[in-house]
Amino acid sequence: MALKHPPKAKKVPKELVKHDDVRLDNYYWLNDKENKDVISYLEAENTYYDSLTKHTKDFQESLFQEMKGRIKEDDSSVPYKLNGYWYSTRYVIGGEYPLYSRFKKNLEATEEIIFNCNDMAKGHDYFSLGGIAISPDNKLAAFGVDTVSRRQYTLQIKNLETGLILDDKIENTTGGGVWANDNQTLFYTRKDPVTLRSDKIYKHKIGTPTSEDVLVFHEKDDTFSTFVYRTKSKKYLVIGSFSTLTSEFQILSTDNPDGEFEVFSPRERGLEYTIFHYEDSFYILTNKDKAENFKLMRTSEEKTTSEHWQEFIAHREEVLLEDIDIFKEYYVLSERENGLNKIRIIKWDGSGEYFLPFKSETYTAYVGSNPDFDTEILRYSYNSMSTPSSVIDFNMRTKAKEIKKEQEVLGGLFDKDNYKEERLWATARDGVKVPMSLVYRKDTVLDENTPILQYAYGSYGSTIDPYFSTVRLSLLNRGFVFAIAHIRGGEYLGRRWYETGKLLQKKNTFTDFIDCSKFLIAQNMTSANHLYAMGGSAGGLLMGAIINMQPDIYNGVIAAVPFVDVVTTMLDDSIPLTTGEYDEWGNPNEKDYYDYMKSYSPYDNVIAQEYPNMLVTTGLHDSQVQYFEPAKWVAKLRELKTDNHILLMNTNMEAGHGGASGRFESLREVAKEYAFLLDLEGKIA
Repeated sequence: MALKHPPKAKKVPKELVKHDDVRLDNYYWLNDKENKDVISYLEAENTYYDSLTKHTKDFQESLFQEMKGRIKEDDSSVPYKLNGYWYSTRYVIGGEYPLYSRFKKNLEATEEIIFNCNDMAKGHDYFSLGGIAISPDNKLAAFGVDTVSRRQYTLQIKNLETGLILDDKIENTTGGGVWANDNQTLFYTRKDPVTLRSDKIYKHKIGTPTSEDVLVFHEKDDTFSTFVYRTKSKKYLVIGSFSTLTSEFQILSTDNPDGEFEVFSPRERGLEYTIFHYEDSFYILTNKDKAENFKLMRTSEEKTTSEHWQEFIAHREEVLLEDIDIFKEYYVLSERENGLNKIRIIKWDGSGEYFLPFKSETYTAYVGSNPDFDTEILRYSYNSMSTPSSVIDFNMRTKAKEIKKEQEVLGGLFDKDNYKEERLWATARDGVKVPMSLVYRKDTVLDENTPILQYAYGSYGSTIDPYFSTVRLSLLNRGFVFAIAHIRGGEYLGRRWYETGKLLQKKNTFTDFIDCSKFLIAQNMTSANHLYAMGGSAGGLLMGAIINMQPDIYNGVIAAVPFVDVVTTMLDDSIPLTTGEYDEWGNPNEKDYYDYMKSYSPYDNVIAQEYPNMLVTTGLHDSQVQYFEPAKWVAKLRELKTDNHILLMNTNMEAGHGGASGRFESLREVAKEYAFLLDLEGKIA
């Protein structure tokens, strides 16, 4: 049944009291997924969405086919070498999911298919395979499966010699496992069944009941999560604990799985560190001694606590040290300077160091999967907003490089020379320069009638680098400009860029985005009638904030799985992720943080005013941003907004935070978003 008028959620007033402040939430009842009225409301919103977008259905299908047509269906990854085998991931024509396979000794050997995810996904609306871990003797594979999309994986073990799945079955894990050298002991991480916090490390012996698994470590601080891995040197098992601001590690020899883990260096609030093992030493990437952009330190295996750490690479004000990869004769540093990735190669004996040369004005380069320790080959990837991704093997000794794979753009219509990319700098209201990366067709005329889609994230120090997308071509080829705003809250310009976009400075994230938008308009590259904004998850919070603060400069906004009910969520420590995020957003149990959070929380600040055209998407099973946040937000917007602009909410009733799991089915969701934008621009054809 089609709906001509938008659904109207009933109002059931609920008072929420904190710090003697009363908030009235008329739509709190939508939190109850078991309530039939809640499901009916979500379904009514979906029906309304279908009614108002019915005229775009054929166009959505053609967009989907267009985007799918650029992707090589029988694509495969570049194989990598690990412990005598070459591992690869490939797709088959018509398949939504990958096949994981390996070849013994060389790529001419017979292919062994480890997992065929197309077969494993049959009968499931959602399917995700996670955390494949091969045992040291190459005979077993631990793996996790999620068929709900709440990132709660069932961990199982496959015998790669017989092809049989063992009876061992462990529920509610993060999906991965780590093997000890005895090939019988598997360490894994379990989640709290309510909050989904990764809080316990267990040890499982093959063939024993999972009820007898030994609890190795329990992270009792609910602001921390925990994980387990093994060092690239294969010598140590490592348990890590982390919060936004603090980390701690424990180590144990891989030869002694029944031994006791020892703390590497006890946690100190504000001290972040990550450890890497090489020969008889550990190398520590850390912010110790106020090294805001991080430095590298070194210590012996015998003396691992922080007072023994010695400086190896000093802190630099202008360079963010992001990572280190260790090889037998080289170490490789991943750095970021002025927003751009740098890859620095150094010999252990100090006989020479150099940077990989990158000449573009804006690009993304990163070290890829390099599990092989004894090699002089570094694998890295490079792409930009107009240049498809390449996987490159670089000989660190000879400096010769071999392009192992270039991303193919099928259809015969793509030529990177037809597109222009550039980096612009907008001036924020406090005088700070905010960078933006843009891409568009060279034949696109930039004026007040040019449609621009401005995208950003801006939280957790997560940097959105300028990246290539075959899907995005469907917008660019129809005259859109795509712009990434590298706003505060990410780490594009270093750690300080993150620190000044969180906690009690979070509003910088929102005002940066708005000021970038105003810059584009002031430069006569677009206008309020043709400017669009998009963000997801914490980027959805960004969307909610900007439309409350400056609704008049956007014609349309897409908010995907938006985190918009900030205060209520952060006060509920039973909700997944909440307690671990106090260092990001603040703890609203403290009045200063409560007041500040309430002043920008999108749901709390919806008022009677005009809002842009909007598309809001969510997933019923989302464990990161619960479906009821966008549902409540949309209901309140419908109640208060004073305009006749389009407001749509589309709920995927089968999926969670990441949307559809199949690689092509997920394109249908993108097609919905693009059709929404192109319809507003009158470009449906």
